[in-house]
Amino acid sequence: MPRSSELRGLSEAEAARRLAESGPNELPAPPRRGLGRIAAQVMTEPMFLLLALAAGAYLVLGEPAEGALLASFAFITIGLVVVQERRSERALEALRALGAPLAVVLREGQARRIPAAGVVPGDLLVLEEGARVPADGRLLSARSLAVDESLLTGESVPVDKQAGAGDEAGEAFAGTLVVGGTGLAEVTRTGIATRSGQIGQALAGIDIESTRLQRNTARLVRLFGVLALCVSLLLLLVHGAIRGEWVQGLLSAIAVAMAMLPEEFPLALAVFLALGAWRMARVGVLVRRAAVVETLGAATVLCVDKTGTLTENRMRVAWLDDGRMPARFDAATTLLPALQPVLEAAILASRAHSMDPMDRALQSLAPGALAQAEAGHLPLSPELPAMSVAHALPGGGLRVATKGAPEVVAALCGLSGEALDAVHARAADAAANGLRVLGVAEARIDGALPGDQRALPLRWLGLVGFEDPLRESVPAAVAEARSAGIRVVMMTGDFAPTARAIAAQAGLEAPGEVMLGQDLTELDDAALAATAGRTSVFARMRPEQKLRLVETLKARGEVVAMTGDGVNDAPALKSAHIGIAMGQRGTDVAREAAPLVLVQEDFGLIVAAVRQGRRIFDNLRKVMLYIVAIHVPIAGLAIVPLLLGLPPLLLPAHVVLIEMVIDPMCSIAFESQPAEPDLMQQPPRPLDEGLVGPGQLLLGVLVGGVLLAACLWLYLRGLDSGMAVAEARSLSLLAITGGNLALVASLSHRRGAWTQGTGRAYVLISLGAAAVLAACLGLPALRDLFDFALPSPRDGALAVALSAAAGLVLELAKPLPRVQRLLGRQDRSPA
Repeated sequence: MPRSSELRGLSEAEAARRLAESGPNELPAPPRRGLGRIAAQVMTEPMFLLLALAAGAYLVLGEPAEGALLASFAFITIGLVVVQERRSERALEALRALGAPLAVVLREGQARRIPAAGVVPGDLLVLEEGARVPADGRLLSARSLAVDESLLTGESVPVDKQAGAGDEAGEAFAGTLVVGGTGLAEVTRTGIATRSGQIGQALAGIDIESTRLQRNTARLVRLFGVLALCVSLLLLLVHGAIRGEWVQGLLSAIAVAMAMLPEEFPLALAVFLALGAWRMARVGVLVRRAAVVETLGAATVLCVDKTGTLTENRMRVAWLDDGRMPARFDAATTLLPALQPVLEAAILASRAHSMDPMDRALQSLAPGALAQAEAGHLPLSPELPAMSVAHALPGGGLRVATKGAPEVVAALCGLSGEALDAVHARAADAAANGLRVLGVAEARIDGALPGDQRALPLRWLGLVGFEDPLRESVPAAVAEARSAGIRVVMMTGDFAPTARAIAAQAGLEAPGEVMLGQDLTELDDAALAATAGRTSVFARMRPEQKLRLVETLKARGEVVAMTGDGVNDAPALKSAHIGIAMGQRGTDVAREAAPLVLVQEDFGLIVAAVRQGRRIFDNLRKVMLYIVAIHVPIAGLAIVPLLLGLPPLLLPAHVVLIEMVIDPMCSIAFESQPAEPDLMQQPPRPLDEGLVGPGQLLLGVLVGGVLLAACLWLYLRGLDSGMAVAEARSLSLLAITGGNLALVASLSHRRGAWTQGTGRAYVLISLGAAAVLAACLGLPALRDLFDFALPSPRDGALAVALSAAAGLVLELAKPLPRVQRLLGRQDRSPA
């Protein structure tokens, strides 16, 4: 077996050459949906079919210009949907790139984490528990290495691996999962040349399964669709039977169907979820399942680990104690001779090329003279949180260095009485100052390394203290979470004093009250539920205890978000409403179990994700209210004149002209709206709260009804005054366009309109709508095509003023608490 000091791996230049030669270590990308495929799908949508049917009806009537106009609108509709589809797909492609699997390789003697696609034949792979093997390789070393190969063989029992074995036991295969031990493998096959031929993208697929929100929206669209179909058929039969104008009746029926069909619902939902996930990815939060976006705004408890989430995960040796002269340690200062054996043994007890932050901190202090070949390894376990590394001595025998939990290492050394009490006291004092403390011991043995650490003749050397500074963003993020009604709970494996110190620095509630994992186990369900409701710091927690705590919080009615990084965290991550895996130090198993992955491990990103989730849900509710409200006047203007025996006001071309404004408003203007200023001062919304309930539907109908009344009044007034139908229609179209823009401005903000600005997208769309309408009224060719007439400046100004007032009528009711609740403002529950 090669000595670890001799393994340097490829140089970066050689790795680049081999990558160019063999290609990236990935499977061919799935075929993208081309423009033709997207367009073909759009052609099956109801709105496109109605447009095509209307264009055919105009051709039957001998009006090719109108038919060509509607055909053009049909293609414009295709273009708009294609643009939005590609926008969503680009967002998903960006997420796939961020979610690409990672690998740890030795390059030029250094362990480096790189994208798995950059692994090349000849690379040295560092295999650790919880990692998914990125390529096929031959094992050079293996220490208690066990691999789950069920993906290849279907057999769930882990397979033991041995370096140098001539059969498959000496190889590691792409896509398999390391479930125990460590190893080093030389890559032999990459990409499609690997045995599986279909692994390497375990995180590459963004899950876009149907969510509860999507299902509810689809039901709402079906309901409106059936209603539109019934009304349209009835209108066609009545119009044809009474007037005998079946083709004209068909056009009116099509206009009514187009006016009543809220096809913007699913489009807006798809765009919001895709772009929302993309926006989260830009701040370092990868969304792997769209359903989590719905849940984020309802989170009431954030269960977080300490290391790497609240702290920087930059462990460094800060304190040493040999039992006589404890001292702060700085690598830049000269180490006291009495403390040298403690530090040296701690370094020997750490693993070379390890990704563990404490091992890396110790290895960074290792002098070249201390490099020794590892002759054996006894890993830590949940039952015995200590590890031992054996090194061959030049004259024969083994030098075994052990480090681990101080009480465990002290017990392995046989300490008792006052000596053991002293160790506990010193460790507790150091932990109270926020240090992570490990006990260090050493043994010299002849013969083979025993299989159990309890059989080692260990001699106690002392304690090593590590510090991991609190992230600068944490106190502000914790304060923001608390103001949002979200309780932050720390679950850590550290000592209680360490957890207490970090909790106090972070600003957690009641940091002095700490529950130990062992004490938690002894509580029954009722007692644990009571404790979970008031305790925010849990120390010395094991994975199964974390799972039980998450289940208890859920049983209390909490909506739980939890962070995790290890293999054993996967059950708790799956159990939580929102599982959040660590992207850098997290294992593949943890990342696959969690719908959220932190690309950068920072607690502030979790709070940012909650804020983003709330913004998405809030803006979705606003856009759904807008869709309901704007379809009321469109449908009413298409139906009411016909019921009153008046000339039709809206025909298919007019409906599509209005839709050209509505669709961009839904998918662009509302999506880009910033969050409400008090969004993170609101309590979490109930998890079962729907996006659009009966109250929101009624509010939308009432607001839209006011705009409908204004537009109808203008139409009827014009006809009563002897105005031509074309001129009265122009006034109504001018009014509904102005009212539409005012409605967007009003519904974009829960408080008064214009309080937060309207955004560049709104301004651009409004200017575009005004330019199109001006062209339709001002250019004779377009005016004739749409059957418009140029109104007088006085009538035009009246239409704009009246419609703007109607569109802003909600402003009068916004101060009412009931209206505020329907718009999304949550009432804080009494303390």
